[in-house]
Amino acid sequence: MTPEVEAAVAEAFHHEWGQIVATLIGMTGDWDLAEECTQDAFARALEHWPRDGVPRRPGAWLTTTARNRAIDRLRRESVGAAKLREAAMLPGPDGTDDDETDVSGVRDDRLRLLFTCCHPALAFESQVALTLRTLAGLTTAEIARAFLVSEATMSRRLVRTKQKIRNAGIPYRVPPAHLLPERTTAVLGVLYLLFNEGYAASTGDDLVRRNLSGEAIRLARVLVRLMPDEPEAVGLLALMLLHDARRATRVDDAGDLVTLERQDRARWDAGEIAEGVDLLDTALRRHRPGPYQIQAAIAACHATATEAAGTDWAQIAALYERLALLVPSPVVRLNHAVAVGMADGPAAGLELVEALETSGTLAGYHLLPATRADLLRRLGRTGEAAVAYRQALELAGTDTEHRYLARRLAEMTD
Repeated sequence: MTPEVEAAVAEAFHHEWGQIVATLIGMTGDWDLAEECTQDAFARALEHWPRDGVPRRPGAWLTTTARNRAIDRLRRESVGAAKLREAAMLPGPDGTDDDETDVSGVRDDRLRLLFTCCHPALAFESQVALTLRTLAGLTTAEIARAFLVSEATMSRRLVRTKQKIRNAGIPYRVPPAHLLPERTTAVLGVLYLLFNEGYAASTGDDLVRRNLSGEAIRLARVLVRLMPDEPEAVGLLALMLLHDARRATRVDDAGDLVTLERQDRARWDAGEIAEGVDLLDTALRRHRPGPYQIQAAIAACHATATEAAGTDWAQIAALYERLALLVPSPVVRLNHAVAVGMADGPAAGLELVEALETSGTLAGYHLLPATRADLLRRLGRTGEAAVAYRQALELAGTDTEHRYLARRLAEMTD
């Protein structure tokens, strides 16, 4: 297979996967069937495109192939007749339902799909997980790591969610404009986790997956234009931009991790930082602070410090303490421990980390032993630090993190 065909398939997957799956869900009402037929369409593309050439409109080719596959499957099932009649009324692979667009007010196709998936009849975590799996194309393992649960647990959760949709007859359609607010929290959660997976991948060769973080930023911009008075949407966009501004310096030319204090701040994107700070100020003027605005304020403390030594760690620790009241997450508590360790010394941070370890809430999360190792290293307890680095190394998901932790471990053992 030529590199051109491989690139075309990868590009189509990024841009078309969610739309094709959504079309098939609307046609069949069956989430599993929609995913299977979409996967089959991409498999056929890998067979046909090297021989026949990449079609002029890859998305239309894939959608037609997937629809035909779904129709073939339904024809073989006795219950498929009604679904086929519904399918005959669906728009074609290049068409959209203009009435739905007018009713919802959402013009961007992918954002429409997000609002469609985030149905309030489902639990919040189920909405977010199913949307990430179905429309963003993240694997079950990637979603599981985002929610700090095992892959098996997340797989069961997704199965139960699909069963609830099927058994309860939950409709798959874009909600009208007046119902969008009840889905906004879940949509923000999807965009947040999508950005995180792109900014700091949970598995694979690369730490940064620019296609995911870039798409999350784009969709967040669209959402802010749609809901300019929603401060958490504005805060989320600010958070993304303030993090993304540092993206180019997070790994070196060899692909190795560069920690925050060692990054070349002159290479940070000043335009993104300025825009992020302005957006944060806009959001805070609404006087409805929320988790994304607080996280954006933390990111602004880092992004606006001209040197690592000038970082206001006391302010960051206070912000994390406030964030923990809104989001009682063990990850937030771990980040608070890091900030305390920087503001008040490693011994104070280590005390908080050890309390987290005792609770067991972050078992299997590689950043817990990695944080403990760093605090022990700063305290000069190199033997204990080496043990903690080994634990983190066993749990890390990306090659970049593996190499970084291995270097740290070598420093301790040497």
